[in-house]
Amino acid sequence: MIRERKEQEISFIIIDGYNLIGIYHRDLEAQRERLINTLVQYSRKKRHSITVVFDGWKEGSSTEGYSITGGVRIIYSRLGEKADSVIKRIISNDRREWIVVSSDRDIASFAWSVGSIPILSETFRSFIEKGEEDGGDSKETVVFDGDGSDEMRQGAAKRKGNPWRPSKRERAIKRALCKL
Repeated sequence: MIRERKEQEISFIIIDGYNLIGIYHRDLEAQRERLINTLVQYSRKKRHSITVVFDGWKEGSSTEGYSITGGVRIIYSRLGEKADSVIKRIISNDRREWIVVSSDRDIASFAWSVGSIPILSETFRSFIEKGEEDGGDSKETVVFDGDGSDEMRQGAAKRKGNPWRPSKRERAIKRALCKL
């Protein structure tokens, strides 16, 4: 029974790699390796299943490539295909509650539509850099709806229902952040 509980606590995280590290670095390969090493350490510590997807649409090979390093699955999209397409394909084909790390509104919108939870890259970066985050206890939550209506909600928001109860999306994001 304890084994089943641990298996249920495993989170499935998929990351838009270049969205997380940014593309404005002198040595992009070194930044990519640094991110992968950080994710390997984070995965070992938290026991999450992590997939990171990098764009190969400008300089990739004709086929999608992948490897596994320290338990972290690394995917390079094929030439002409963006990481966004790969992420969408994975989360739509593998129907589970993915935590999707990207600041791309299109991916966030798609993630919500298939039952996954989008987390902003900056938020996830703070988790992996600091090791722990007090975001789960914060009274201020960033809601990333993916439909262009991102907003900071603090205290009572102007909406129907109990003004002190977080929305379904806010609760889903809080659940995902507690897992991180």
